[in-house]
Amino acid sequence: EVQVVESGGGSVQPGGSLRLSCRASGFILNHSIGWFRQAPGKEREGIACIASIDETTYYSDSVKGRFTISRDTTKNLVYQQMERVKPEDTAVYYCAAGILPRGRFNNWYIELYYDYWGQGTQVTVSS
Repeated sequence: EVQVVESGGGSVQPGGSLRLSCRASGFILNHSIGWFRQAPGKEREGIACIASIDETTYYSDSVKGRFTISRDTTKNLVYQQMERVKPEDTAVYYCAAGILPRGRFNNWYIELYYDYWGQGTQVTVSS
């Protein structure tokens, strides 16, 4: 019933910018949205989350200050604005939806909390 689709990936030069989009359809009432990425040869990591309860945003240290997660007023679109990208940002980026328990947003990056995942979109940062 629930479908999550990412878009906006592609190739970009170091120092450039890119915006990813996440569209969720179906029953997603009170779902928080997280962005994850998996670089070649590395574990998948959480990089950002926007909470459903109060729109609070969370970021990993690797992207803090460079990436911005935001939600459209329609509540079914979430963006990931990427600025000053680096070669190490090269990865498959995933959007995920989940209901995070209150008091557990300090662990927003735990994949177990997210029930619905997109197929991923490739971002390649190179000269």
